Amino acid sequence: MARQERAIKTRKVILEAAGAVFDEHGYTATTIAMVLERAEVTKGALYFHFPSKESLAQAVLDEQIPRGAVPPQPCKLQELVDITFVFGQRLLNNSLLKGSVRLAVDQCAPPGVDHSGPYRQWADHLVVVLEQAASQGELLPTVEPRQTVELLVGAFAGIQLMSRALTDRADLAERISVLWGHILPSIAVPGLLTGIDRSPDRGVRVLAGIEETDADEAELDLSRR
Repeated sequence: MARQERAIKTRKVILEAAGAVFDEHGYTATTIAMVLERAEVTKGALYFHFPSKESLAQAVLDEQIPRGAVPPQPCKLQELVDITFVFGQRLLNNSLLKGSVRLAVDQCAPPGVDHSGPYRQWADHLVVVLEQAASQGELLPTVEPRQTVELLVGAFAGIQLMSRALTDRADLAERISVLWGHILPSIAVPGLLTGIDRSPDRGVRVLAGIEETDADEAELDLSRR
């Protein structure tokens, strides 16, 4: 068990280091040596988990969806809004997530690295939430969920790139709020609009609640040991 826990911890350290290096240098300029130096692990430890630079990059790319997880909401449109704000908030200081996003837009990645995967995965994930919203009567009858989430994913990708270029993402939450200000009136039934929280600090508040719950669960787990 101790060996397994060490392996999990080592893999996490390597992924976080790789995310930071990929974010700073892009795929082509990143080397295994740079990741080893940042992670402070041996070459054998890295290759035990990731046999190649391509497999390491793919693992970093695959980390996006879990970092958009939010507590379920009675209003599924609010849940959809929360996902974007929490992801944006985590993007400010999570090196692994930053690297994953950088790789997703890096056209220099070789064919073995599926940088298109996160776009498809996000669309598949979000369409489930939007279909739940539709089943609860939250959407206008003309809304097509798949088309809507693909528009949302593309728009989010664009505004986070613009925010990074202009302010190092300091204004990302404000841009997400503006994005929803344009999207929500075109998809939500009018009676819901005033009740959906799209304030720029929404991500901060939701994430604080998630972290508090995680801390309580960790404390409870320790008390049971």
